[in-house]
Amino acid sequence: MKIHEYQAKELFGKYGVPVPNGGVAFNSEEAVKVSDSLGCFPVVVKAQIHAGGRGKGGGVKLSKSADEVRSTSESILGMNLVTNQTGPEGRLVKKVLVEQGLDIKKELYLGIIPDRSTAKFVIMASEAGGMDIEEVSEKTPEKIIKIFIDPIAGIYPYHCREAAYGLNLPPGSVKEFTGMLNSLYKLFTDYDCSLLEINPLVITAEDKVIALDAKITFDDNALFRHKDILEYRDIDEEDPLEVEASKFNLNYIKMDGNVGNMVNGAGLAMATMDIIKLAGAEPANFLDVGGGASAEMVENGFKIILGDKNVKGVFINIFGGILRCDVLAEGVVKAAKKTGIAVPVVIRMEGTNVEIGRKILSESGLNLITAIDLQDAVGKVAAIVNS
Repeated sequence: MKIHEYQAKELFGKYGVPVPNGGVAFNSEEAVKVSDSLGCFPVVVKAQIHAGGRGKGGGVKLSKSADEVRSTSESILGMNLVTNQTGPEGRLVKKVLVEQGLDIKKELYLGIIPDRSTAKFVIMASEAGGMDIEEVSEKTPEKIIKIFIDPIAGIYPYHCREAAYGLNLPPGSVKEFTGMLNSLYKLFTDYDCSLLEINPLVITAEDKVIALDAKITFDDNALFRHKDILEYRDIDEEDPLEVEASKFNLNYIKMDGNVGNMVNGAGLAMATMDIIKLAGAEPANFLDVGGGASAEMVENGFKIILGDKNVKGVFINIFGGILRCDVLAEGVVKAAKKTGIAVPVVIRMEGTNVEIGRKILSESGLNLITAIDLQDAVGKVAAIVNS
């Protein structure tokens, strides 16, 4: 789960991580009130969406007076902000963060992520702050410092010193930085984060270390331990179909293709999407109904797939184990009868009760296309979509 910058900075504040003074505003009058409360100019008005690259898209602007704050916030609020992370469709801006401007001497990058290949946490830092870290990684990877931390042993002072000296911090900033990094690591582990990023982390003219930006993503599977974080969820920033799927505990991610697919098991789902592409079509979604799915879950998943206007065909690929083939068939038939089928549906299933499942499908009276094997199924889907 992603949260907004101003929300991430609230968490930073709880852990003693220095951030600029500021506040969130939902209209221009509120923005002016926030700027007045800061008692200084210039201030920065920043669009709040779940995406980076806001400055390049015109979503971050400096204001030198209350009148400029009003006009700037009015221009940003309601805009469709397009960045390299939103895609061409962009995001509607409904709130802004107004915060004090700083006298910046140096911009840095700092992030913490889990590394599955080593089963460790990784602190990533770079002097190339303010730039897209992906671009830095691709063009000048030597500028990125990586410090691996055993999650069982935890962070030690030498980890912080390695990061500080690798960033060539001024001597007067090292102590403050090490304290900040310890606090950020604690926040990261306390809340089961999958990403914590500050870009840029700035050194001011007074050698103060301040998080000018803040981005946090949480592991959805751990949210049951953090009920307070659920209050930060902004469903306006999520795809409506993904929001609907979350109500039924379905693992659904919308994509840009035209073949909707329903699969049980994440590995099989990934392989299914690869096969669809190899057949010359494009997957419209990732949908793993899970091994223990009920007929109701299958029905809801089918409805969500059909709710995507880009879907020109549906491919259901099930290996019946815990999820029996007859349960799948019952769910598909119920959903098809309730929603009506405007696109072809190809079903390939093998495993437990497969013959019963095929019988349910054949006797449903619906125009469902069954496939004898995987190659046959994908070929049929691709032919339908590309015709």
